[in-house]
Amino acid sequence: MAWKTLDDLKLDGKVVLCRVDLNVPMEDGRVTDATRIEKIVPTIEDVIAKGGKPVLMAHFGRPKGKPVAEMSLAAVVPALTAALGGRRVIFAEDCIGAPAKTAVSSMTPGDVVLLENTRFHPGEEKNDPMLAASLAALGDVYVNDAFSAAHRAHASTEGIARLLPSGAGRLMEAELKALEAALGTPERPVVAVVGGAKVSTKLDLLGNLVGHVDHLVIGGGMANTFLVAQGIEVGKSLAERDMADTARDILAKAGAAGCTIHLPLDLVVAREFKAGAAYEVVAQDACPADAMILDAGPATVAHLQEVFASAKTLIWNGPLGAFEIEPFDAATNAAAEAAARLTAAGSLISVAGGGDTVAALNKAGAADRFSFISTAGGAFLEWMEGKDLPGVAALKG
Repeated sequence: MAWKTLDDLKLDGKVVLCRVDLNVPMEDGRVTDATRIEKIVPTIEDVIAKGGKPVLMAHFGRPKGKPVAEMSLAAVVPALTAALGGRRVIFAEDCIGAPAKTAVSSMTPGDVVLLENTRFHPGEEKNDPMLAASLAALGDVYVNDAFSAAHRAHASTEGIARLLPSGAGRLMEAELKALEAALGTPERPVVAVVGGAKVSTKLDLLGNLVGHVDHLVIGGGMANTFLVAQGIEVGKSLAERDMADTARDILAKAGAAGCTIHLPLDLVVAREFKAGAAYEVVAQDACPADAMILDAGPATVAHLQEVFASAKTLIWNGPLGAFEIEPFDAATNAAAEAAARLTAAGSLISVAGGGDTVAALNKAGAADRFSFISTAGGAFLEWMEGKDLPGVAALKG
């Protein structure tokens, strides 16, 4: 592995600055879903077990470089304390300067310090060397456990890593291992599922994947654009007709790379977009002029089940249809269940990520049987696009 982890760092007696993801949903000043907090507990506990003093850095929301009361991380302290089994969490009212230094100096073994929102300083998003140096002055070692922020070259994700001995936390380590297994040196054949509304937002993604995977499944509104590019009418469906040339370029590039692209073989169409709307299943080229395509049909699902069964690795980003409303969630649910079943049987490595993807797989009841689910939306997408992530590159020894 090119990057260091907690196992490569000397932590005993050291103040360990840990970049974590605490961007949790809040309502009325309380955390409504503590999943992201729970995921950083192994890193914090490991640091303490190795004799280190964990000091947590995180951003929350988009305060645009100035303090915003409702974006203070103070509101996270009760949920963090609970996740850590009642450990003392000391909150510092700034992430640098006297408040931060005082909090760190007051730590006793087993305590955790939480610094105030790093984005209250304009230098955070500008990766200002002065802010990075001020953060680094608080500790001895830097650990990044926030893959979700690794695609940003910020002071707390990239700048500070240049100034202190650095490594990946347990969550970041697990994420990087899963991603390396899926696209770096994967077991083949590799299948990628890419869904969503628009081709234009996933051009880099599609362009990179056709050179790396054996099968590319295109679903959702994106698939309609590819059908249009092949001269197939899609009625009133969402489609980017001005992207037809681009879609044809991607098809040609896939052909040259030996990547098979899979589009829906049959379509679920309806006249209105609402739950329980009347629908029919038609052939790929038989969408009525007054209807819209809202899901892939059963023949497509059966085909995808065969493709998944022939694969060793699956990467998934985006739903196959309008998964938010029934009955247009059927293809996504059935395909997700097939992937989950193969993963549970040990014949498939499955990695999924992106906001809609996680929601869709949770709704399908399949997420907990995938090999790895990434909660890092932007970072996961940029990794799939083949881009170097600054927060990861900075950890390479």
